[in-house]
Amino acid sequence: MRFVSWNVNGLRAVLNKGFEENFGTLDADIFALQEIKLQAGQLDLDLPGYHTFWSYAEKKGYSGTAVFSKQEPLQVLHGLGMEHLDTEGRICALEFPKFWFVNVYTPNAQHELARINHRMEWDDAFREFCQGLEVGSLPQGAQSAQAKPVVMCGDFNVAHNEIDLKNPGPNRGNAGFSDEERGKFTELVDAGFTDTFRHLYPDLAGAYSWWSYRANARANNTGWRIDYFLVSDALKPHVEDACIYSEVKGSDHCPVSLEIAL
Repeated sequence: MRFVSWNVNGLRAVLNKGFEENFGTLDADIFALQEIKLQAGQLDLDLPGYHTFWSYAEKKGYSGTAVFSKQEPLQVLHGLGMEHLDTEGRICALEFPKFWFVNVYTPNAQHELARINHRMEWDDAFREFCQGLEVGSLPQGAQSAQAKPVVMCGDFNVAHNEIDLKNPGPNRGNAGFSDEERGKFTELVDAGFTDTFRHLYPDLAGAYSWWSYRANARANNTGWRIDYFLVSDALKPHVEDACIYSEVKGSDHCPVSLEIAL
């Protein structure tokens, strides 16, 4: 199967920048978006052959996720099951016969780590959510499910290791490269999940998925790898390829993909 993930930084804006052409070219079985920045009824998007699922933030023009799937899922979850963490549309999780697919837009810790406590709570809750899906333990109100491996993707808002950003030294301690955020990502991996790109390309430097709009960062490839595909360790032997499409424009992020035999 082929999966694609892309933080579009406003779906309505990227529609005017070749989104539908890129969507067709990338040709995913499941296509996940983060930061859609819209509400129900604000967009009429026709994607023939796909089932569409949306998780909207309560705040207008903010956050939000979406998943477009060729196969109809067994059920869809739109949150972690924790009311105070589920107001920003950051989760869209789909159950299929052989696996769970989880699309996430992780909260940004913000300037001077102003939101770091919220971020730490989110990271813990998200890790426990994904572990729960693996063993068939779902949030209250969801349908019962069997234990299944997880494929997760999205903007995790953290560069895990120094190889994952151009300038690790000056950014140490900043949002996205703080010890706290990196530590939580390590906890997620240690809980039984594999960073598919690093699994295949452990030493590949200069591979980034996000660039600031400032100082010609993208032209100079002064970027960060903060968009990931992770899979349950049980699926690691089935990973075939993972790509970063840095040539695809339209957002400050680029799409990333995963090919896996499921």
